[in-house]
Amino acid sequence: MSVVGPGGRIGILGGGQLGRMLAVAAAELGLRVHIYCPDKEAPAAEVAAGFTRAEYEDEAALTRFAESVDVVTYEFENVPAETARILSDHGIVRPGPLALATAQDRHVEKSFLKAQGIATAPFADVASEADLMVAVESIGVPSVLKTRRFGYDGKGQAKIVSPGDAAAAYAEIGRAPAILEGFVNFEREISVVVARGENGETAAYDPVENIHKNHILDRTLAPACLPKAIADEACAIAARIAKELDYVGVMGVEMFLLPEQGNKRRLVVNEIAPRVHNSGHWTMDACTVSQFEQHVRAICGWPLGNPKRHSDAVMTNLIGDEVESWKTLAAEPDTVIHLYGKADARPGRKMGHATRLYPLGKRPPVTPS
Repeated sequence: MSVVGPGGRIGILGGGQLGRMLAVAAAELGLRVHIYCPDKEAPAAEVAAGFTRAEYEDEAALTRFAESVDVVTYEFENVPAETARILSDHGIVRPGPLALATAQDRHVEKSFLKAQGIATAPFADVASEADLMVAVESIGVPSVLKTRRFGYDGKGQAKIVSPGDAAAAYAEIGRAPAILEGFVNFEREISVVVARGENGETAAYDPVENIHKNHILDRTLAPACLPKAIADEACAIAARIAKELDYVGVMGVEMFLLPEQGNKRRLVVNEIAPRVHNSGHWTMDACTVSQFEQHVRAICGWPLGNPKRHSDAVMTNLIGDEVESWKTLAAEPDTVIHLYGKADARPGRKMGHATRLYPLGKRPPVTPS
């Protein structure tokens, strides 16, 4: 097992807030971070020991980058396949290519889950408008058309309420390769952040409930109010996915909890995110070891930390000009704010987050706004 000890160098592909928080966590363990990103104003570069500004297709720059660090990781899953290949040819990349290839393509991802016997929404591959018409007839409406690749926070998606909406929906996503998913009548959205080490050791944080607004995560409630059996099942599903992908690092697994039927509730996996996850930001303040430190530990071959929480928490994203409330939040007792150093507070842009902490078992009820 390869171990990167204190003084070692971690390369991070991507320069956004996730890379920034990974860099801070690595520094606290005596590790140095080198950011690779084409954006000259990458927030992660501000807190890193090194920064390469280059395109993801620049083979020479990628080669120098990979050879200058001990291990490479990434803060976003849409790493070009050729970029991943070049990096793998010149160094250690964690998580590995299987996780990337699976999570980058929604049809591949859903097919992988289905092959593992893990429940998902009904889905069908859509390569043409004719395929879409057949899929709508098979799956029914309402349903949602999603591009197979790219798309996040609701992007690359179009809702189909009636069969007559299909052609317009296909045009809306640019007639790109897609999948059609049936709507899931869920009770709540939950997620599990799980870590897996190179030796197969796993550690899962408590499942949390996620509340979205305008297709963007608004708040995460830690822990989710779930029966222990359901919480244990959610963690087991996430750990199984990580194992089957031979995963090393932290990943987020988003799930739907379906309403109780016959004294049973059922979990349906919605999406895999092969990286640290927005719904795990609460761990920075409510756990001894955050998801960011946990990811660094995993990719560097260290023992995983204890994911147990010492507090309940509500994490709230600060989107766009919501970041202007920082001074009010800073005055609130038991509230921790994290700002990402972004200059332009555009609508829909994640500018920071705030975490309100509560004693275990004392978090007040929270309802969608």
